[in-house]
Amino acid sequence: METVWIKIKKIFTDKTLRNRVLFVLGALVVFRLLSAIPIPGVDSIKLQTFINNNQFVGVLNLFSGGGLSTLSIIMLGVGPYITSSIIMQLLTIMSPRLKAMYQEDGEIGRKKFTQFSRMLTIPLAIVQGLALLVLLRRQGIMADASMFGMFSNLSVIVAGSMLIMWIGELVSEFGIGNGVSLIIFAGIVARIPQEVSQFFFTFNISNLPVYLLFLAVGLLIVAGVVIVTEAERPVPVTYAKQVRGDHVAGGTQTYLPIRVNQAGVIPIIFALSILLFPQLIGTALAGMANHTLIAISHGLLWFVQNTWLYSLFYFIFVFLFTYFYTAVTFDPEQISTNLQKNGAFVPGIRPGPATRDYISRILNRTTTMGAVFLGVIAVLPLVIKSITGITALAIGGTALLIVVSVVLDLIKKVDAQLSMREY
Repeated sequence: METVWIKIKKIFTDKTLRNRVLFVLGALVVFRLLSAIPIPGVDSIKLQTFINNNQFVGVLNLFSGGGLSTLSIIMLGVGPYITSSIIMQLLTIMSPRLKAMYQEDGEIGRKKFTQFSRMLTIPLAIVQGLALLVLLRRQGIMADASMFGMFSNLSVIVAGSMLIMWIGELVSEFGIGNGVSLIIFAGIVARIPQEVSQFFFTFNISNLPVYLLFLAVGLLIVAGVVIVTEAERPVPVTYAKQVRGDHVAGGTQTYLPIRVNQAGVIPIIFALSILLFPQLIGTALAGMANHTLIAISHGLLWFVQNTWLYSLFYFIFVFLFTYFYTAVTFDPEQISTNLQKNGAFVPGIRPGPATRDYISRILNRTTTMGAVFLGVIAVLPLVIKSITGITALAIGGTALLIVVSVVLDLIKKVDAQLSMREY
């Protein structure tokens, strides 16, 4: 406990670090204020009933940082930006030019890549916003059903989505941690007082076994995420001795840490954002007159309502995105090249292609373990929800998974900042 207080004291005594922390807190306060400003013409009673009875909207509310629960001007949240980031990173596999821009062109290339993601966010926000407004109007939640009202509301929420994307990027640049993850985290944490009060008001002693089960699953998720996030496979690295005049440099031994879960919480966010589309499209097509579109709508909605099939695809997407994001962010070829340029080698392994293959084998084994574990932890609340029939378990499990991962990442970033200032 004393160590924690010492770290907190160091954070607020260092001017630069204190300013970063205060910037994050200020940005999150602005975000929460924006999430409390509703768009005009909302029936709040129908809205709350609809959200409580719809798991899809509950997950969408998770990505909006709680903005959807009040139909605020930032009701889309960071969802369109996350989707555009997924599309752009998928394109790196198909386009060598984009891959080079992201991985090899340094800071300038990454800035161009991010700019393309921002530009793609606008049409995605328009499509998602229009589909969501149509869905809400069919539920009788939107009072103004005119074309002008639809256009004005769409303009407001698209602008709100771009604003919240900008705030997230400012947090990443001038604050600590990943801005998008922190916005989602802030929306989840802001719901805690409401969820706790609702729990006490609806507490039923006969449901005690279910509550205990939920507590056990929550503790399991927390413990599992902490263990897997902190686990790493060290690869020994030796730097060759270099003689320069009378001075001998190198000869030191260190290690290359390969984390079991290199991707963190990103695969969960990616998978959920992709799985939002079937119900969004299915609900939007439900009112069409065309029989083919109606059949497609019924198929998509059946898929979403089938918990076991939905869980299977959720697991597959989490598994694949874990591999994909690890491949994008951790390149064995580049690591091998950098080691060779710096006169370093893995003992017993030849530099160059042999080192690349050796690191790739270790990375594949560790990533497989991390991907399977992350997929199981992600679908576990859904399976329990299917057994118990409590929808909140699925949403709560996902929220808990995101919160734990973001907190661990934030602690590491703060420790890194403190270590850098000590040196």
